[in-house]
Amino acid sequence: MVVFPSRPIQPTTFGSTIKKYPGLFGVPFVLLMVVSSYALTTFTQTRYDLHDQKVKNVSKEQELRLDQNRKKFDIREEYFRLSAAADEDWEPKRIQRPKGLPEWGVPPTEPPSPASTK
Repeated sequence: MVVFPSRPIQPTTFGSTIKKYPGLFGVPFVLLMVVSSYALTTFTQTRYDLHDQKVKNVSKEQELRLDQNRKKFDIREEYFRLSAAADEDWEPKRIQRPKGLPEWGVPPTEPPSPASTK
C-alpha cells in the first residue's frame, strides 16, 4: 500500500500561517464568543422583563375580586382534610383463615413456670 506524504503538494499561505501561529485563529474566535455572549445578555434580559411585566399586570378589578372570597388558612384544618382523604381510598377485607384456626387467632400460650425449668 502506498503511503502519502502528510504535507500538501501546493501549500497555501493561510494554512502555513495557521500551523505556525495557532493563536492567530483561536484567540479571535474565543473573543468573538465572549463578546457575543455579553451582547446577547441584553436581549435575553429584555425578553424576561417583558414576560415579567405581563405576569404582574393585574387590573384593580381583578385585585378586588381576589380578596373578596378568600378563606382564612388554618394548618390544622388542612391536616385533617388531607388525612381524611387518605382514609377513604381503602376498604377493609377479611382474609380466609386456615382450617382449624379460631376466628380471632390462636390464644397465647402460658409462659413456662420457673419451677419446671429446674
